[in-house]
Amino acid sequence: MRKSFVSFWRKNRAAAKLAILSQLEYRLNFFIDAYFQPLITTTVEVTLWYGIWSQGDFTTLNGFGLDSYLSYALWATFVARVTTNWMYESMMAEDIESGKINAILLRPYSFYSFYLSQFMGYKTFVMLGTLGIPLAAAYLFDLPVTFSRLPLVFVLLFFYLIFVHTVSFFVASFGFFMTRVHSLTTGKNIVLWVLSGELFPLDLIPDPYRQWAIASPFASGAYVPVAYMTGRVEVDAVWRAFVSVAVGLLVMGGAAMMMWSGGVRRYAGTGA
Repeated sequence: MRKSFVSFWRKNRAAAKLAILSQLEYRLNFFIDAYFQPLITTTVEVTLWYGIWSQGDFTTLNGFGLDSYLSYALWATFVARVTTNWMYESMMAEDIESGKINAILLRPYSFYSFYLSQFMGYKTFVMLGTLGIPLAAAYLFDLPVTFSRLPLVFVLLFFYLIFVHTVSFFVASFGFFMTRVHSLTTGKNIVLWVLSGELFPLDLIPDPYRQWAIASPFASGAYVPVAYMTGRVEVDAVWRAFVSVAVGLLVMGGAAMMMWSGGVRRYAGTGA
C-alpha cells in the first residue's frame, strides 16, 4: 500500500513539475498570462465600478459601498485567473484530435490524472506567484478584506479546481465524436465567466435566479471565495459551496467517465 502511494505521488509530482517548467520555458507568455492580463482586467473592472458610482445617484448598491465593489473586482480577477482551465482543456482536446493520446494510453498513468497533476501544479505556482499583487493593492488602498479567511478560501479553490478540471475532461472527450471541440470550450468559458461571478457579484442578480446562481458549483469559481473574503457572505455560504462542488463533481465525474469510455471504445488511434 505504501509503495503504491509513493509511486502515485512521484508520478503526480513529476507531472506537476513538468507543467511548471514547460510554462517557464516561455517567460514572456507566462508573464502576460499571470500578470499582464489580470492587471488589464482588474483595471477595466475598477474603472467600470468607478463609472457606475460617478453616474449613479446612490452611496450603496445592494447594501455595499464602492470600496466593497472595488475589493471584489480586485480579488475576483485574481481568483478567476486561478480557476480557469481553457489552456489544459485545449491541450487535452488537441491530444485526442491529433492522435497524441496514443502515447498516454500506453503509459501506466491515466489521461485524467496526467493533466490534473499538471493543472494543479501550474495553478499552485500561479497562485503563489501572483498572490502578492491583490494583497498589496488591498493594503495600499485600504480595501475591505479579512485576511484570516484566506486559508479556507484556498481549500475551497483547490477543491473547485478538481471540479473544473473534470468539466474540462468531459468537454475534451467530445473530441472522440467531433472533429473540432474548441467551440465548446469557448462557449463553456463564456458561461463560466458569468456564472462564476467574475463579471459581477452574483448577489446583484434578481430573485429567484440569484439563489440558483449562488447555489451552483460554478459560484465557487469566484463569487463565494471572494464574497467570503470581502465580507459579503459568512462561513455558512462556504460550507454550502463545498457541498455544491462535491455534488457537481459526482455528476460531472459520472458523465465524463461515460463520455471517455464510449470514446475510447470507438477510438481508431490513427493520429500521430
